[in-house]
Amino acid sequence: MSLIVQKYGGTSVGDVVRIQNVATRVAARRAGGDDVVVVVSAMAGETNRLLGLAHALSPDADEREKDVLIATGEQVTVALLAIALNAAGCPAVSFLGHQVRIATDSAFGKARIKSIDASRIGAALAAGKVVVVAGFQGVDGADNITTLGRGGSDTSAVALAAALHAGCEIYTDVEGVFTSDPRLCPNARKLARISYDEMLEIASLGAKVLQIRSVELAKRFGVPLHVRSSFTENEGTRVVEEEASMEDVLVSGVTYDRDEAKITLVHVPDQPGLAARVFGPIADANISVDMIIQNASADGTTDLTFTVPKGDFRRALALVEAHAREVGAAGVRTDADVAKVSIVGLGMRSHAGVAAKMFRTLAEVGINIQMISTSEIKTSVVVDAKYVELAVRVLHAAFLGDADEEPT
Repeated sequence: MSLIVQKYGGTSVGDVVRIQNVATRVAARRAGGDDVVVVVSAMAGETNRLLGLAHALSPDADEREKDVLIATGEQVTVALLAIALNAAGCPAVSFLGHQVRIATDSAFGKARIKSIDASRIGAALAAGKVVVVAGFQGVDGADNITTLGRGGSDTSAVALAAALHAGCEIYTDVEGVFTSDPRLCPNARKLARISYDEMLEIASLGAKVLQIRSVELAKRFGVPLHVRSSFTENEGTRVVEEEASMEDVLVSGVTYDRDEAKITLVHVPDQPGLAARVFGPIADANISVDMIIQNASADGTTDLTFTVPKGDFRRALALVEAHAREVGAAGVRTDADVAKVSIVGLGMRSHAGVAAKMFRTLAEVGINIQMISTSEIKTSVVVDAKYVELAVRVLHAAFLGDADEEPT
């Protein structure tokens, strides 16, 4: 007998029929002798529906109250799945985040898990029950309901697996991690295995398969991950420790992220402390900055450009505009119609010319690069959003051998 944590995303529990299918899969695993903890998301589209209600009343709805609202999506799903399991003769009990005591900080909308009290789960498992836990949610030190951000149920599942010393299966609507988005690249291939580091980069660069914090936790605590489809019995992709053979592959994937907005402070005095004065208030507002470029100073001034998630664009812009005069900027320019395209691979650490090939490939189809960012195993560029599909296709063709995908 082993203990497994399974996580089912919104599409996997999108209606009553799909919830029954999940119950059948879980019950079969339990009948096979394994103890099972199930983490579920809200039904597909439910979080957006709830946020729409909040924004209809106020475009700047209070973050605490939004967390109270959207956490109800998972409450519905855990109850329905527990009902389905009990009806199928598989004893089950559901818990919300505060009942398990998934303790978080107080960063509403993007809270981070601090600790988990797994005693109540252990008692239910010992009583022979399947435990169904609401993903995406927790509780802070003042007993406020918190949520973990988009994809937070992945993080809930991995954190529970770490606390319970269990493996973790992430069930979604795709069969695993692919070399690119199959919707843009029909010849994208499923990867049998991928390293934690590569998965971290892919998750951070826009791929929606796993939330980045879930991969960080899995790597830190050595949680085995298996990403697979809830609609088939096929093997998915296993996220594992790095293996020597993985460096033989130059590029493992091509990713994109449309959730980018660009802000530029124009002609800022090039002085020590500039970046701290600009980014300090943004950090205090819990806004994550992605790419940053500061031009070389020519006349004692510089342009400072950075990107933020589109959902934080208005707040970030308001903070920048409030401090623009204070830091001596001549003005602020913005562009919310951009996207990031990236290549990722462990082989990039030991092979020269990868970035040059990427830039040449994009230039050959007339795509202008606005920003560049690199790490040991990835290169990212910001381009005009209208070129995302073309950029992904030609890069996938160039690095992953799909010559038939190249545009004519």
